[in-house]
Amino acid sequence: MKGAARLDPGPATAPHAAPRAWEASDPYAAALRAGRGPLFLRRTDGWLLPLDVERWCARADAADLEVLDRCEGAVLDVGCGPGRLVAELAARGRTVLGIDVSEAAVARTVRTGGQSLRRSVFEPLPGEGRWDTVLLMDGNVGIGGDPRALLARVADLLAPGGLLIAETAPGDVDERAQVQVVDVTDGHAPGAPFPWARTGTRALLRHAGAAGWEGAGQWRSGERRFVALRSTRRASSSAEPPNSTAVMSSQRPRNPSDDSAVADR
Repeated sequence: MKGAARLDPGPATAPHAAPRAWEASDPYAAALRAGRGPLFLRRTDGWLLPLDVERWCARADAADLEVLDRCEGAVLDVGCGPGRLVAELAARGRTVLGIDVSEAAVARTVRTGGQSLRRSVFEPLPGEGRWDTVLLMDGNVGIGGDPRALLARVADLLAPGGLLIAETAPGDVDERAQVQVVDVTDGHAPGAPFPWARTGTRALLRHAGAAGWEGAGQWRSGERRFVALRSTRRASSSAEPPNSTAVMSSQRPRNPSDDSAVADR
């Protein structure tokens, strides 16, 4: 990470910061605690998108490892879920932090040996502008329901020339929807509706090009698809010099009533 990582508890980025719909979803928390589904995103028209909870709660698979091998420097995993990628990078001795709005996700990430913070990507985060790689895996390019807004936010988080690796949806899809997290088998009340996006590779590259990103690669692993993008944002004259010894314990939030703490090491 470029410079020491410290959390600036300034104002959250509106309007995306307020909703914490995944946090409020009992089916999602229950599935993460159990390590299994079935779990779905349900659109308002009733269409169901299966969520691969078992894979998320397992160890990083071959496709994941290929992604992690491409990561550079300090890594921020946005929407880290139960933390398989954070744990794998931590085991490699890498500087890595996961963020997720779900308390159950943060807790599971910590139990697997990773560092995690309960926070939305649209809220103030540690090390803004100094992360070398940001991950948007498992469809998390859909966070907030607006891929261009999310790309702009990720650009703020990355160091100049930093790398974004995103997992895209199969097919040539570019849709926005209101969705709920549901378990159709056990009678759990569905989570509150929230905005989501499904974005295929072609659509993501189009959005990224309009926002000034450079393509850095695309590949498939089985049925999964990935895109790497390079930030073209330049360093300001007041930027801190590089510091490869960023201390993760400095990333503890200053308001513990709002966020679960990053795990101590």
